[in-house]
Amino acid sequence: MTDQKKLMDIFATALELPLSEINDNLKYNDDKRWDSTAHMILIAQLETEFDLMFDIDDIIDMSSFLQAKLILKKYNAALSL
Repeated sequence: MTDQKKLMDIFATALELPLSEINDNLKYNDDKRWDSTAHMILIAQLETEFDLMFDIDDIIDMSSFLQAKLILKKYNAALSL
């Protein structure tokens, strides 16, 4: 599975959204399902699946799907932007 597909699957699962709604325009609080609780579930799943530990600034800054890709690239995930 590619990192891109893995990231999309994690977002879909954590936010309980269909894959068709996962795109670079998806932003925190734009959809009521991406609230603070879902955000922490998302962070935990990303850390587990990508085997990393985000710093606090990255957790706070992860405010969109696009931002998640940018942050994960810092941790050497193979994602297309």
